[in-house]
This record gives sequence, structure tokens and C-alpha cells, in this order.
Amino acid sequence: MNKDCYCVILAGGKGRRLWPCSRERQPKQFVDFFGTGRTQLQQTFDRFAKIMPVENIFVSTSHVYAHYVYDQLPELPSENVLSEPVHRNTAPSVAWAAYRISHLNPQAKVIVSPSDQAVFKEEAFENNVAECFDIVGTHDWLIALGVKPTRPEPGYGYIQLGDETGISDLYTVQSFTEKPEREFARMFMQSGEFYWNTGIFLSNVRYLVECLRKILPVVLRNIDNEGQHVSLAEEVAYIEENFSKFPNLSADYGILERSENVFVQKCDFGWADLGTWHSIYEALSRVDEDNVVIDSQVIMEDCKNNIVKLPAGHLGVINGLDGYIIAEKGNVLLICKKGDSSALVRKYVNEVQIQYGEDFI
Repeated sequence: MNKDCYCVILAGGKGRRLWPCSRERQPKQFVDFFGTGRTQLQQTFDRFAKIMPVENIFVSTSHVYAHYVYDQLPELPSENVLSEPVHRNTAPSVAWAAYRISHLNPQAKVIVSPSDQAVFKEEAFENNVAECFDIVGTHDWLIALGVKPTRPEPGYGYIQLGDETGISDLYTVQSFTEKPEREFARMFMQSGEFYWNTGIFLSNVRYLVECLRKILPVVLRNIDNEGQHVSLAEEVAYIEENFSKFPNLSADYGILERSENVFVQKCDFGWADLGTWHSIYEALSRVDEDNVVIDSQVIMEDCKNNIVKLPAGHLGVINGLDGYIIAEKGNVLLICKKGDSSALVRKYVNEVQIQYGEDFI
């Protein structure tokens, strides 16, 4: 294992696109959603623990969810849990992590990854990551990992390939497009120029910090006193007081789309974003009549193209549905057309929150 390789796992999201099975009090990354015995966070951690020392893995989350990280990853050093006082999206999360890592190891190479993704070809993933670590070790570049689309998926981001670099399968980036309409997604796929943006990217820590200083307000500037790194306790106290000053920017938009020297590596490691009902349906294997049943007991008749997720111990008897989400957890049962579900689920979450309150969110 390379002692200069580090990882930042982003695990602070509220997971509302998978409501009601992902709830504000326990979002999807902390749930054993598929009945495998490991949560999505644990599976992501396991993936990177094969590549680098455990002490080089950091998890970014919020105060509200930090206890899940401690409970689910007891082997992770407690100081590697970067617990944020307020929600400020992923660019500020990366900024704090990059600051910490840069002082631990100025020669560090960093990979940033969401906590809610599936990788079906682990060996191919490890090979792609190793290649990119080698590249960012000698180049001041940001490298996004792209995967060739297998369907016109409107729920994903897309990266348009630019020119070949002559290094591995690395290309310049022509453009980024976030969650296009389905017809545009179909055009992207047919062109062969666009790859899915996995949200995973790499850089050496020196260049990453340099990019962040240009993009974000200099919130961390006063932590150090005359170039001397402050203690961990002083750093955490400063973050508590000042983190809210960061803008609400995603890493994709705030870092990759606004930096120079951004490239995309063409990858083939069997990837899926498990953030929406529709993407899970498309990624998982189907049973009879193209239904996807996730760790649930069901009897289905005259049903097709549905996705079903019920609590343990509950039995679903379903008749005559075509193209629906049937999802239950706690005090909420959701039955709605599958379609491109993100906007629809978000709409219902907002309506339920207004009419019935936080207990149902």
C-alpha cells in the first residue's frame, strides 16, 4: 500500500431522493439498504481499505450523523471523522479534508468519493485508481473518473470528452452537464463523446489546495499562525466557529467545473449511483416481468417494471402495477410512478414536510 495515497469519503448528505427508506435521521449511506450486512458507507470504506492504509481514509459528515460513522467504522481513527457543524455541500467538505491532509503529508495524493455508489468490478476499479494516483503524483491535474453510459440516464451528470492526452485513457474535458433531460441524455449516449460523471476525482493535495484557494473564500487562512500548523483541537474549534462562512457549493460544480487542468479518465468498473429509485432500478438485476425486489418479501401478480423495498417482517401482496415505486419505512408508505423519480420524490418530501412535519421526513 502506498503511504502517500489518501481518500476522502463524502457522507454528509441527507439522502432525500430515496425517501422514505432514506430518512433525515438515518440517510441511505448509513443503512444496509440491500441486506448485504454492510451499509453503503461501510462498503465504500472496504473498497478503499484495500488500496491504502486505514489511517489514510477520512470520512466527511455532519455532527448529526457522526455517531453513525463511529459506530459503523470502529477501525477508523476518531480524528479521521471530519464532523461539520452545519451543512454546506461537498466543496467545503473537500476543502477541510484537503487542509488536514496537506499538513499530515504535503506529498499526498487524494481521491474524493461519494459514499453511496456501487462498483461491480473491484479489480478494474483498483487498477483505474492506481493509474490515476500515478498521474496526479507527477502532474498538477484534477482527474475525474468517467464511465461509459449504458442507457440514457437523466439522473446522472455527464462529462464530454475533449482531446486525447496520450496518457492512458485520459482526455481533456470539453464540458460538464448535470442531469440532462432524457432526450439530451440519449443524444449524449449516441454521440460516444459523453461519459457518466461518477463524482469520484483525484489530485495531488498541493494542487487541490491551490484550486480551492482560488474558488472558495479563504476561510481556513487564519487557522495557521505564521505558517505553523495549529493543534488538532484548535483546528476543530476554528471549524466550529467558521465553517458556516463557506458557500453552499458542490464539489462537481465548485471544484471540477471551475478549475484549470481538469481531465477525465475513461473507466470500466461497473459503476452505479445508488442515490435514486430510478438509478437503483436500472442498476440491479430484475426478477419476473422486470421487477426489482430489494431485500423484501412479496407476492406479485400481473406486475411489471416495478421496484419494491419493504421493511423486514412485512409482506407485500401487489397486483396489477406497472412501473411503480413501492417503498415503506417506519411511518411512511410511498406508491408512485417510477419514471424519473428524483423530482417527484422531492416534491412529495416537501409537501409532507409542510403538511405533516419532520416526523415523516
